Amino acid sequence: MVPIPTKRRFSLARVLDHWYIACAAHELGARPLARTIFDTPLVLFRSEGAPVALLDRCAHRNVPLSLGFVEGERLVCGYHGWAFDHDGACRDVPALCGAAEGKARRVPRFATREQHGFVWVYMRPDVEPEREPYAFPHLDDARYSTVRHGMDFPGSLHATLENILDVPHTAYLHRGLFRGVKKNEITAVVRRTADRAEAEYLGEPRPTGVMGSILAPGGGTVTHFDRFILPSIAQVEYGLGAKNHLVITSALTPISDFETRLFAVATFRTVIPAPLLKAVLLPIGKKVLEQDRRMLQAQTDAVQRFGGEQYVNTDVDLLGPHILRLLRQAERGESPQEDLHEEQVRLRA
Repeated sequence: MVPIPTKRRFSLARVLDHWYIACAAHELGARPLARTIFDTPLVLFRSEGAPVALLDRCAHRNVPLSLGFVEGERLVCGYHGWAFDHDGACRDVPALCGAAEGKARRVPRFATREQHGFVWVYMRPDVEPEREPYAFPHLDDARYSTVRHGMDFPGSLHATLENILDVPHTAYLHRGLFRGVKKNEITAVVRRTADRAEAEYLGEPRPTGVMGSILAPGGGTVTHFDRFILPSIAQVEYGLGAKNHLVITSALTPISDFETRLFAVATFRTVIPAPLLKAVLLPIGKKVLEQDRRMLQAQTDAVQRFGGEQYVNTDVDLLGPHILRLLRQAERGESPQEDLHEEQVRLRA
């Protein structure tokens, strides 16, 4: 018999007043596309070339609109032919002799933006947001090359964010690929502001392992930042010598409480030719992500088996508690302008 905690605890938060990536722009073509964010079924299509997101449920008989088709600038339900425009208004009921429009016949609409090759959706329906989606760094800088990758993780938004930004696990789960057996004492400066948490690592030598050797063959001290930016951005930045700079930015989209989709964009400039670096690093990066995916699956299985979490934090769990704090404050609509934090932590990494 599996022991069940007396109090069910899950590190979950749903920040709906924000932007999340629904898909890569190239995925949205001539046919409707079904996506789920925070357990909310969405249908995406293009009207006059621009992306549109509606609730994936026909106002008539609850059939998913993603089973229909696009005709002109409208999305047509595949069951009775009701046609909806970019605002979710019903514009045609083929069997009806009267007017098609009606308040009850409207489908909720979600604001969209197409930016840097992604389609973003704002998860409050029928709201025109005041803020814009996150802008990935260096995509418009000709000095930088770019690699993109996407995959699904079987973990909560918080668990996936913490995994991406957690240094201590890399020496064990990714040993040989990113860090090795030898550990060095370094200082981390942890900062939390109103919309982000950051760890800056001082005095860190070049990481051992295959990736560190490729990026900075000459060794030396690196500049290293790990960042969380509300609501779902995880960013790892390395400066390796004067001419090597790598920023891996992951935009995470919660499909459900325990399933998260990752859209990763790596931008880099190095002394190594970009095509060669891509050919070497992309397979290694995919292997690292697959190792993380398997561990998150095991973690999620255990959390659900025991009916809740039992986390014990130490000083070297640098960002996880701050990420959860910010997520829950954002979920409640709080704006903690004065809730600032900074501390130094010694750790072996």
